[in-house]
Amino acid sequence: MSTGKRLTRRRFVQTGVAGSVALASLGSGRLAQAQAAKPNIIFIMADDLGFADVSSYGQRDYTTPNIDRLATEGMRFAQAYSNSCVCTPTRVGLITGRYQYRLPVGLEEPISPQTPKGIGLPPDHPTIPSILKKAGYATELIGKWHLGFLPEFSPLKSGYDKFFGFFGGTAHYFDHGAKSRTPLYEDDVPVDRNGYMTNLLGDRAVKSIEGFAKSKQPFFISLHFNAPHYPWLGPDDEEEGKRVKDFIHYEGGDAKTYAKMVQSMDHNIGKVLQALDLHGLARNTIVVFTSDNGGERFSKIWPFSGMKGELLEGGLRIPAIARWPAGGVPAGAVSEQVIASMDWLPTLAAAAGTAPDPAYPPDGENLLPAMTGAAAAKPRKLYFRFRPG
Repeated sequence: MSTGKRLTRRRFVQTGVAGSVALASLGSGRLAQAQAAKPNIIFIMADDLGFADVSSYGQRDYTTPNIDRLATEGMRFAQAYSNSCVCTPTRVGLITGRYQYRLPVGLEEPISPQTPKGIGLPPDHPTIPSILKKAGYATELIGKWHLGFLPEFSPLKSGYDKFFGFFGGTAHYFDHGAKSRTPLYEDDVPVDRNGYMTNLLGDRAVKSIEGFAKSKQPFFISLHFNAPHYPWLGPDDEEEGKRVKDFIHYEGGDAKTYAKMVQSMDHNIGKVLQALDLHGLARNTIVVFTSDNGGERFSKIWPFSGMKGELLEGGLRIPAIARWPAGGVPAGAVSEQVIASMDWLPTLAAAAGTAPDPAYPPDGENLLPAMTGAAAAKPRKLYFRFRPG
């Protein structure tokens, strides 16, 4: 069963008797009760994080206690795949719930300075934030966008009420002022902010949670870290950062620096979880943690081969964890259900009591039956394409 050891015989009988009724309602009575008070949603995405780069998936060289907390209190997916082995197409699949090949922007692998002008996520295409916004949610993107540039494209044009982050595929961890090569933006305006990028994004998420807690409006936060994407710079590497000329940074970095980058992200995820606890929001907030594709140079991808930019398990297999106590997601569960990035749109829409736009039917599947124990893992085929630009 998709919920692993935590699915009791009694629960199995109950879900079996419910049959199609359980599947139609997408879970148990607890799910329906949670939907009556719409769940908040925080979708956390790492950048270039490998399958075994967190300790709950096999990392033994360092620990990630806050990500592991999500796995202990929620469900860990053992067979999760990104929609692509690089970032832009996966993000297209994630935000639209459809195979990225349906849109020109999804064929940019990834968007780069050589991408023709006018290529980006069409503002009129339904997205996770636009669907949730229509259902009464406040929406915010914190971190990486990488789906097109101003003036034609922006998170604010695709369903987000607020944006704090950067537009391109990478950003410097320290040099990200308004006049830098990779500036930070507040909505569509470049801003000066000092500090380590991972901390700035984590702090912004905490601040947003505090504001939403006061407003009482259900919220959807996309927290898309740039960690551990190169340049490989830890929180104490500001001086090294001044020497970085090539953002690919092949002349620098090492396994210890990479570990510090992942642990910094984990620390900031811990701050987010603490904010939810502090404001009494943890029980009815869906928290998802995953990566946009497989790992890079210093990543741990054992027992698989391949890496980012390759259509092998190492380039596509990713960690994925979901926690939602009020929705009936059992603690400490492990699912063998094959999932993909594009599944999160129909899943989160269903959890919010709404549905994808019928004019743009999703290729992704609703994961709530697997997450709540109303359905066993089922065979599934996924399709991948990669032609580097």
